[in-house]
Amino acid sequence: MQIKDQLTNLKPYQPGKPIEEVKREYNLTHIVKLASNENPYGSSEAAKAAIQNELNQLAIYPDGYSAVLREKLASFLNVSESELIFGNGSDEIVQIICRAFLKPGTNTVMATPTFPQYRHNAVIEGAEIREIPLADGYHDLDAMLAAIDPETKVVWLCSPNNPTGTYINEPSLSAFLEKVPQHVLVILDEAYYEYVTAEDFPETLPLIKEYKNVMILRTFSKAYGLAALRVGYGAANRELIKSIEPAREPFNTNRLGQAAALHALDDQEFILQCREKNKQGLEQFYRFSEEHGLSYYPSEGNFILIDFNRDSDEVFQALLEKGYIVRSGKALGFPTSIRITVGTKEQNAEIISILGELIS
Repeated sequence: MQIKDQLTNLKPYQPGKPIEEVKREYNLTHIVKLASNENPYGSSEAAKAAIQNELNQLAIYPDGYSAVLREKLASFLNVSESELIFGNGSDEIVQIICRAFLKPGTNTVMATPTFPQYRHNAVIEGAEIREIPLADGYHDLDAMLAAIDPETKVVWLCSPNNPTGTYINEPSLSAFLEKVPQHVLVILDEAYYEYVTAEDFPETLPLIKEYKNVMILRTFSKAYGLAALRVGYGAANRELIKSIEPAREPFNTNRLGQAAALHALDDQEFILQCREKNKQGLEQFYRFSEEHGLSYYPSEGNFILIDFNRDSDEVFQALLEKGYIVRSGKALGFPTSIRITVGTKEQNAEIISILGELIS
């Protein structure tokens, strides 16, 4: 048997270390995971109650069209139901896009470093990957435009970008979209949209009416706190959605996830509270970094990338042995930096105290 050549040198996605493993390995009882950009405040009580109500329906397949959630989300976003596609997390929609558009002889353009699943899925489809280095942590949109040619099928814009937390402002995005050829699909990955507080962050949903080649990705995994249930979605022109639907697996979003997402939408007060607490948490890390002369990127996500000017694996390991799980920047393209999920006020204070001891 022989698998695709593309898979031979491709590594599976490496998530943050699980809490249980760290407990066993280091004989610890108190573990704080700040590695995977999960919501430290959990999820809405309304979502939890909705899950309880579905437990007697586990033997029944979910609605493959996500009809009830689709209707509710379309109304919430002010888009048509036919302009939405749902995925097992927005990660699956990335996979669907690559399956639908990419093949040998085509190419795709993305920043680097950015969310690694763009590259991962493009490699599987045999497409050429054109990676454009970030400019001071931000997407170099001019260089990305220059990389487009007649065989370019997809351009990926992650905003806020993972792992830097930087974003593309409204004037820059507008100028970029005006210049992108119509045969190129532009993906605006906004997984951290609900955390954004920047006043010049673009309101992108209206763009799907203006541009037939734009798709917006969002998720219930981050601010909504439903990462375990894997519900993401894409919004785009209805003809584009219709054309890629055959690449979507049947029953790809589960019954519990659909119910939780449906009721989480009703609790926008929870989202507002999480956004404000996240902003305050980022300020804690900004003050720490500035006090110690450490460079960082101002973030519009629920994480921060801080440069400690030393091997990031060393900092990662030192924190791990104290019971704090973060992400080493080495695997993210920043070998001297650490990406830290913003936790509660108390969790932030604790890890900042430990980091201060490590520095001194």
